[in-house]
Amino acid sequence: MTDAAGGAEFTPRVFSGIQPSGNLHLGNYLGALKRFVEAQNNGIESIYCMVDLHAITVWQDPADLRNATRELAAGFIAAGLEPQKSILFNQSQVAEHTQLAWIFNCVARMGWMQRMTQWKDKAGKNQQNASLGLFAYPSLMAADILVYHATHVPVGEDQKQHLELTRDIAIKFNHDYGVEFFPITEPVIEGAATRVMSLRDGEKKMSKSDTSDASRINMTDDADTIARKIRKAKTDPDALPSEAKGLDDRPEARNLVNIYAALSEQSVAAVLHELGGKQFSGFKPMLADLAVAKLAPISSEMARLMQDKAEIDRILQDGAARARAIATPILDRTYDIVGMVR
Repeated sequence: MTDAAGGAEFTPRVFSGIQPSGNLHLGNYLGALKRFVEAQNNGIESIYCMVDLHAITVWQDPADLRNATRELAAGFIAAGLEPQKSILFNQSQVAEHTQLAWIFNCVARMGWMQRMTQWKDKAGKNQQNASLGLFAYPSLMAADILVYHATHVPVGEDQKQHLELTRDIAIKFNHDYGVEFFPITEPVIEGAATRVMSLRDGEKKMSKSDTSDASRINMTDDADTIARKIRKAKTDPDALPSEAKGLDDRPEARNLVNIYAALSEQSVAAVLHELGGKQFSGFKPMLADLAVAKLAPISSEMARLMQDKAEIDRILQDGAARARAIATPILDRTYDIVGMVR
């Protein structure tokens, strides 16, 4: 395919990564894992990564990090990702990521990094005490993507700015060295529930860091817990509208309808056409049954997989070897372009 700048042709390739920070939840599943599984049969090579190096930009207990990395891998596999079809590995096993990141540290500009919204949010007023890794990690994210010449990256709305930085780095590298070597990667944002909100506050994103466990459905929750959280989810007193515009200014209603649409693989319009006028007392049990049917088998399979951590490690090791086979020649060529003697 021709890259977005209209230059060199690149083989279509998808890359995406998720931080292994524990408490995998419904938002991760609908916004990422489900999409990844659906994409693995479209004939495009897909590379999925547990970005454990990104996780340590803030302190992680080593034992917890190891467990979270394996649990995330189990989540990928339980959701339906087949390691034989897609490459699945953890980032730290492929040194080419950090090697390319140093090159990109020297391409990216300080001003670009300082404008990153997540840097401002996470470092806040305490920037002098934040880690250098937290400041520079968008450069590593660019390396994660471009070390595979990935042409497409599934991202949530909150990651679009980082992908724009990746594109800026690719453009500047290509311009500085007079090459058309790195693709100008395109974001892939789609679906009814790419941004799943809290079950307790429809204006806050579902998050593992929320102090209320009732605010999220964890992918490790059993059937009874899933159903109970749906039944207790915050709503409003009005019935479901018949059209999507009727969800304006109704964040909790919109969130639950989005979740139902995503789990049932329908559009929001189709759901409301069928269920418009139904009270939440009737809709919530339907959503609970649907969520249990879709999610409980995944949580059960994750628990089974976590009983054999050696097998998970074997899958990740195999994936890392396959990832390096792609990344190594791209890094080697990058070093040649930059002028490294090897």
